[in-house]
Amino acid sequence: MMPQIAFRRFVIASGLTNLADGVAVVAWAWLTSLLTRDPLIIALVPVVLRLPWFLCAIPAGIVTDRVDRRRLIVVMDVLRALAFGGTAFAILLTLPLADASDTGLSSPALFTVLILAASVVGVAEVFRDNAAQTMLPRLVAQDDLERANGRLWSVEMVGNALIGPALGASLLAFALPLPFFVNALSYLSAIVLVAALKGAFRPKSNGTRNWQRELKEGFAFLRDAPLLRSLAWITGFWNLFFHMVLIALVLHVQENLGVDAQVYGLILTGGAIGGILGSWSGGWVVKRLSAAKTAQISLMASVPAFLAIAFVPGPVSLALTLGIFEFMGILWNTVSVSYRQRTIPDALLGRVNSLYRLLAWGMMPVGLFLSGVIVRLFDGIVPRETALILPFLVAFFGALVLGLLGWRVLGRGFARSQTRP
Repeated sequence: MMPQIAFRRFVIASGLTNLADGVAVVAWAWLTSLLTRDPLIIALVPVVLRLPWFLCAIPAGIVTDRVDRRRLIVVMDVLRALAFGGTAFAILLTLPLADASDTGLSSPALFTVLILAASVVGVAEVFRDNAAQTMLPRLVAQDDLERANGRLWSVEMVGNALIGPALGASLLAFALPLPFFVNALSYLSAIVLVAALKGAFRPKSNGTRNWQRELKEGFAFLRDAPLLRSLAWITGFWNLFFHMVLIALVLHVQENLGVDAQVYGLILTGGAIGGILGSWSGGWVVKRLSAAKTAQISLMASVPAFLAIAFVPGPVSLALTLGIFEFMGILWNTVSVSYRQRTIPDALLGRVNSLYRLLAWGMMPVGLFLSGVIVRLFDGIVPRETALILPFLVAFFGALVLGLLGWRVLGRGFARSQTRP
């Protein structure tokens, strides 16, 4: 199979799985909000989805460096298809849903199914995404990594944030189980494409397998790569603040802005358009500004965006804010992901990449949990509409401190990496 054809199939498969992820962004949160109005309970499902990035990142890295990465992707997508299909049947058996409870759950059984399915999807995502990110350098030349990542992310953004949320909202409006059935079919289609890829996707072995030694090798490489560590920690804290916003956003748009699921999907579409523009222009921007300046500017740009999310008056302005937000986020990803794909040796890529993502993604469930805690704690002390935007304000102040500290760290780190012999 020609490399261009293999890469194209890889991109289409990623687009299908990200379409399912985009549908799920709306489906998970909206369905949970139909069972309860308690922000802390609503936060539990996304926490369960993201917690595996903290719990499973290290074993995922060890496994990724031992097995055929293509087969690992296929197995994980099979698990996700089964989880979504099972959830769809559980919803069918529960309909019609009782009115959402203010403090508890109207259907504890269905919520339990959601938690179990989210656990499976979350664990599978960790293994699948780590394998996919380490597999990409086998499909394209080193000099093409920025462009290849940009093309991959543009397709992912179209599915994950442009089409997916709007489609998910429309499917929810038509029938509650439908988005979960559609997701199962999307994963099955992606499985067919990835399984057909030809090539060597198993890393070369350096001798007898020993997970303790292999893990130490990964830690040692990351320990001796200060810029890589800085990128991981900055990304981790940024993800914490971003996910504080994500969980509060569902209740904010419902109660403060008074929008329904379809409008919420369109708001997320605005963010997607910004992300797509960022993925198309990311390689060009990095070449014009340098990797250091691109990372610094994209980090600082999130500060006013967090504040704007809290105070913009309606769906259109919120969509525009999210568009700018996502544009800058993709520029950051263009720098950070391409740097580690180029810097980390293939034999270590799975382990070091997973340790990096443990720091970078392991903070996400903390942000989700904190968001629910903040709203619940202050609801009643301050008006409900104020309590719903408090996570945005905390994220703004956190991002401001992170941006000021990160600016200097990034400048020095990239300067040293360029002068290193």
